[in-house]
Amino acid sequence: MAAKKHPAARDPDSTRRRILSAALQEFSAAGFAGTRVDAIARRAKVNKRMLYHYFRDKEGLFRAVLRHKISERQNQVAAKSPRNEPLSSLPLWFKQNGQDTDWVRLLAWESLQTTDDKVLDETERRRVARRLVADLKKKQAAGILRKDVVAAHLQLAKTSLAMFPFALPQIARIILGSSPHQPRFQQEYARFLEKISVAFRP
Repeated sequence: MAAKKHPAARDPDSTRRRILSAALQEFSAAGFAGTRVDAIARRAKVNKRMLYHYFRDKEGLFRAVLRHKISERQNQVAAKSPRNEPLSSLPLWFKQNGQDTDWVRLLAWESLQTTDDKVLDETERRRVARRLVADLKKKQAAGILRKDVVAAHLQLAKTSLAMFPFALPQIARIILGSSPHQPRFQQEYARFLEKISVAFRP
């Protein structure tokens, strides 16, 4: 009699996506240190053995979540941004962070739980950051962006402006009087980002 196959074995891509989604939710709720593999497996509706088959261990899974989300987010914004308007993507990044607060919380937890100057998968993440900065430098050389601004500082400013209200919503609420999760806040802040992005053009 033929052995009965596990449903996950029939659709490995779907299983992998389900595990990544469950892991993102668990890591964003408790951080890397506080997350248990058992909880991820339960949320993904797989057994731990299947999870280890795909990702080896918790660190490998966290690394996979990081790479998947970074790639997914960049592709989503790139598809909507005009090619020669690198700062026009600021409102898009802000909107994306509002729709992807699990990602923002995951990074906040990582910051709280990091005890030295290194984070998981730092080499790959630095490579991505260098590529983004290099792209800004090309825009500066082409006259699309001001040349009197350090490209790395500009990239940090883009990331900070788009993420801060959701990373520290209590501070945003205290300053502006409303929650960054409210539609009015998001509309007004997106208009603000559009206006200040003009300052980086030649």
